[in-house]
Amino acid sequence: MADNVEAIQKSIKWYFIIGALLILFSGLTVGLSYVELPTHSLNIIVGMILATIKAALVALIFMHLSHERPLIYKVLAFTVVFVLALFLLFVFSHGDPLEFEGMYLHNE
Repeated sequence: MADNVEAIQKSIKWYFIIGALLILFSGLTVGLSYVELPTHSLNIIVGMILATIKAALVALIFMHLSHERPLIYKVLAFTVVFVLALFLLFVFSHGDPLEFEGMYLHNE
């Protein structure tokens, strides 16, 4: 924790900067909903990247995880890999589940 007034003012200034970044990224997320990128999947990927940046800022700065022991980073690394896998499953789930190499599996 901060011991003097200058350190407290510096940390408050840092919180305001991070808060402004969060507002900016939230505005970008809303703006993304009005922009149509070449594919819908690309819209989702960009939106997820913005959400990940916002979550990382909140976790590192406001939850003070940037001052934790190294074990927390190993747990968070596993979580990041798991979340990325879920994001990829979500993006790839937009295909036809019955299509297999260009052929449909149902009887004609």
